[in-house]
Amino acid sequence: MSTIPEELKYPIGKFEVANTVTDAMLADWILTLEQFPMQLAQLISDLTDQQLDTPYRPEGWTVRQLLVHIGDSHLNCYVRFKWALTEDQPTIKAYDQAGWANLADVEISSATECVDFIAAVHRRWVKLLRALSSDQWDRSFVHPETGKAITLRRNLGLYDWHSRHHFAHIQRLIEREGW
Repeated sequence: MSTIPEELKYPIGKFEVANTVTDAMLADWILTLEQFPMQLAQLISDLTDQQLDTPYRPEGWTVRQLLVHIGDSHLNCYVRFKWALTEDQPTIKAYDQAGWANLADVEISSATECVDFIAAVHRRWVKLLRALSSDQWDRSFVHPETGKAITLRRNLGLYDWHSRHHFAHIQRLIEREGW
């Protein structure tokens, strides 16, 4: 069992979403995705390479690994949205997040490159999200690890949380270290 305090693992709490996802909630979550790359760029703008290579918590990834992870995860989610919109409840492809976070591109990626990638994915994703009809929001995909169908409504809530969750990881590290 891990001895890492919950507030270091889940600085904004664990993911929870209401059973009913309203249009207002969707609009707020889309706004999070739209603003996130700029907010992230501001948050990390003064970090040195040494700071970027600092784990955000014990047994956690470095800030640089986290930035690459955010881009990888959000790109995968964007693709999952497209699958759900073009196929009938497809089973998506899971990926080894930890394995991806340890590939060679992580060490050679600058913070600017990471945020630029996230920003490009988010620009396309937000345009798609704003164009969805009510029926399209109810489309779903199946995650192979759970076997459960996940609606696009619920999945957007997860990625609103994912953005704020990892932002808080970096923000709290900066605060703790006095950077």
